[in-house]
Amino acid sequence: MTYDRMARTSMHRWWRPVLGTVVLAAGYLLVSLIVLLGGMLFAVLAGVEIVMTGAIPFADPVLGLTVMLLSIAAALPLVFGTAWLIQRRPPGTLSSVLGRLRWRWMLLCVPVALGAGVLGHLTASLVFGLTGGEMSAGIGWAGWETFISGLAVTLLLVPIQAASEEYLFRGWVIQAFGAFLRTPWPGILLGSAGFAALHNYTGWGIIDVFAFGAVAGWLAVRTGGLEAPIALHVVNNVLGLGLSAASGDLEEALKQGAVAWQALASSAVQLTVFAVVVLILARRRGIETTTPAREVSPPLPINT
Repeated sequence: MTYDRMARTSMHRWWRPVLGTVVLAAGYLLVSLIVLLGGMLFAVLAGVEIVMTGAIPFADPVLGLTVMLLSIAAALPLVFGTAWLIQRRPPGTLSSVLGRLRWRWMLLCVPVALGAGVLGHLTASLVFGLTGGEMSAGIGWAGWETFISGLAVTLLLVPIQAASEEYLFRGWVIQAFGAFLRTPWPGILLGSAGFAALHNYTGWGIIDVFAFGAVAGWLAVRTGGLEAPIALHVVNNVLGLGLSAASGDLEEALKQGAVAWQALASSAVQLTVFAVVVLILARRRGIETTTPAREVSPPLPINT
């Protein structure tokens, strides 16, 4: 069985993925609201100004980053709980075809994602330089205090936040459609659309995020699990937010908004390099892409 079909168990009924999706959507909205209200209460107690304009209602960008990442990370237990309680299947089946997260494989994908990310940033600098465009966030230095606080929140919460989005938009959505369809593409594309809608980018930024989601979904199916997409997502966000924290541009990064067309060249290089290298490594290391076949015991001899 391929990764996208993992929800089609003996307990599958047509209503389980539908009900699970509704529960997830409602639960995510509720949890996000609770986290936001908690963040606003903390801001009042800590004397941080609350700004009622923009996507993040906090004058302190580090607090805004913390609340945003926590609200997304909170979806992870919701996805696991929905798979267990409503679909009546082990939550580990969302991780991979082996029913668990393959940590060694995921850690192997991290340096690949890092190399691809660096090549992507170099490509962006080159393309912006050749076309005379201006990068939305340059490489600068805002001081240790600004950098350390932003980096600490990033390193602490981004791995959970990125994994949460992968389990939701690549794991749940792809497998929910896979419970009905033999092709993974409707789940990949609609999951990517939902992933893009969760962000506040406009114009070329929507295409950029959608493409990221589509490649991540395709890799999940081709490699039999979420390990490669999680590694890519974590490294991508850590690099982006880390550079923004270093240059003092966290507030602009949180606003998201418009993205120049030149940034697509960076993403194209990053995603292509990562996908190609990961597929080569998966083939060479024999990474399982389907559930292991069950061993059937030979019939007992019949004495006559």
